[in-house]
Amino acid sequence: MDELVETVDRIALETSFSGAVRVDDGEDVRLAKAYGFADRGHRIANTIDTRFAIASGAKGLTALTVVSLIEDGLLDWATTARSVLGPDLPLIDDGVTIEQLLAHRSGIGDYLDENEGRPVLPVPVHELATTEQYLAVLDGRPSLFEPDERFSYCNGGYVVLALIAERTTGIPFHELMTRRVCERAGMGDTEFLRSDELPGRAALGYLSVDGARTNVFHLPVRGSGDGGIYSTVADVHAFWSALFDGRIVSPAAVAGMVRPRSEAPSAKMRYGLGFWLHPSGSAVALEGYDAGVSFRSVHDPGSKITHTVVANWSDGAWPLARHLDEVLGRSPS
Repeated sequence: MDELVETVDRIALETSFSGAVRVDDGEDVRLAKAYGFADRGHRIANTIDTRFAIASGAKGLTALTVVSLIEDGLLDWATTARSVLGPDLPLIDDGVTIEQLLAHRSGIGDYLDENEGRPVLPVPVHELATTEQYLAVLDGRPSLFEPDERFSYCNGGYVVLALIAERTTGIPFHELMTRRVCERAGMGDTEFLRSDELPGRAALGYLSVDGARTNVFHLPVRGSGDGGIYSTVADVHAFWSALFDGRIVSPAAVAGMVRPRSEAPSAKMRYGLGFWLHPSGSAVALEGYDAGVSFRSVHDPGSKITHTVVANWSDGAWPLARHLDEVLGRSPS
């Protein structure tokens, strides 16, 4: 363990890492450290309890919110988006189902170009604070292929899932996820925060390894189903424990969600429903990248080893995440 800590410290120093790292072996915390600054201008240090944005890491939580509604009989795997959306977003194929949206096999057009790594937004970012307001960025995106034809990672599809969940229950999606996922998992520090009014224990997101430019003008002011939630490394560990203990949705539902649905060769992974999967083993991962945010958490339900790296600048997490993948031998990539 001393060697692991020493190596993590060295890589953090060499890469000017800013964020937090945690490694768990079951309920034993093997490593938990924070580096760099949550607020560079005021020299406020990151701590192990700092709340960091996790970008697309939230997709797993969105998927669980929707699956919990399926288990309660409010939705079905075969429920079509059209049956809930009505006349809204008319370019979404009438046959697209919830299961296809969860699996990134819907074929709908996306508002975020993954190659560009930035959203193409027709409205100012401060106007995107509720899920319904995202209709303005989802509309007018033509379908790319027929439903279930192939895998194509789609951020917009997860906003559509949030919209479906919200309209089905009449509960704002941010509140719905808190009730159905975070509270069940004991994730008291996990929440959709506004980037323009972050509380004191939340980290600002920075666009580069140094400098003071934040991401506040680059992302929606408040996230939705595709990402934007804030969490701590302790809450992420609590999430994995609750997930595989069956405290969020049933063990049968979890097994279905981590069953491979697609190969994702470009990512060197497979995909289930809301989760990235090891190309051949049992490890399950959540991963997020955006302006000012990088995050990866990998959990192996067999060994119960978890490692989580989150950074408050765009590319900060990857060197340490790759190192932990290698030394712990449970990489999903």
